[in-house]
Amino acid sequence: MKEIREILGALAGLRARGESAALATIVRVKGSTYRRAGARLLIRQDGTTLGSISGGCLEGDVAEAAREVLDTGRPRMLTYDLTADDDAVWGLGLGCNGAIDVFVEAVRPQAVPDYGALLQGCIDARRFAALATVIASPSPDGRVPVGARLFVGEDGTVEGSLGDAVTDALAAAAARDRIAAGTAATVPLELPGGLGELFIDVVAPPLPLLVCGAGHDALPLVSLAHAQGWWVMVADSRPAYATKARFPGADEVFLVQDRDVAKAARIDRHTFVVVMTHNFLHDLEILRCLVETPARYIGLLGPRARTDKLLAELRKDGVVLDGARRSRVYGPVGVDTGADSPEEIALSILAEILAVRNGRATASLRDRVGPIHAPAS
Repeated sequence: MKEIREILGALAGLRARGESAALATIVRVKGSTYRRAGARLLIRQDGTTLGSISGGCLEGDVAEAAREVLDTGRPRMLTYDLTADDDAVWGLGLGCNGAIDVFVEAVRPQAVPDYGALLQGCIDARRFAALATVIASPSPDGRVPVGARLFVGEDGTVEGSLGDAVTDALAAAAARDRIAAGTAATVPLELPGGLGELFIDVVAPPLPLLVCGAGHDALPLVSLAHAQGWWVMVADSRPAYATKARFPGADEVFLVQDRDVAKAARIDRHTFVVVMTHNFLHDLEILRCLVETPARYIGLLGPRARTDKLLAELRKDGVVLDGARRSRVYGPVGVDTGADSPEEIALSILAEILAVRNGRATASLRDRVGPIHAPAS
């Protein structure tokens, strides 16, 4: 999340200055690799980079190839077989046992459409999108060149073209399938002249986190979430606390009464909420409106007895949570790490949110059975 937001910001700056750059994207992985399909590395003309495609062992080699791509304008596919037991590979100091294909292409400031701006618009609107890029083409007449691209938005928007309406329709349908799956993939695509390959990079919006309560211990929580590239919102009813100056890392800050929190903030099925006002009545009013939203996660700061009391007060008022709604309430909030300070508690909360988002149990990686990542298709 942080990586794509930083790269899009850098691309916007380069476009404004009329500068070209190269973008390297992992389009296929096999076995165990440090990064997965969709990981990106931006290489500027001065050789500086942003993002990563490995633990640091491949970036230099990719940057060298990027210079040729910028000079010729022709994309390149780089393959690194990290399973090979030879000096050429082990000389890179690799610690993985897999293979990756890296697609390197030039990004020109005059290119139309501006795919960076289209993706940025989706991130700002918190919508999914996909970029479908031809990475292998049999087209002898160049009608569908390698690097041809189609943008497909979650809202149905389609920009760009792969050459003809039939091909565009096939690519758009494949992109919508990948948006629904939520993962990037390389897929075969029938092109004029034969079978080609399409890499569909799914760009997910930043994880939306709403922090209700702008007290002292909300500061490290917002700061750490911002550092992850999440979309961070803060809501509080106190004018002295609900300010952008107090939370420079927040994307949105709402000065709002407790009962109106759900009206002010965009809360959808992807949204994670942490309630931490330290005032029982404030928490109760906020919780009352939150349980009626589709929020995926509602974390309550404080001991278990306090959570039980909040839910009991709601029941007195006729608000009874069924199993599905109750399962979204996490109180006490956070992973059991023995956290004590505001900073440690913030880390505990973010760890739990990340685990819930990824469908993982909160356990040590040392005790996990099987690989860290799900097998690549």
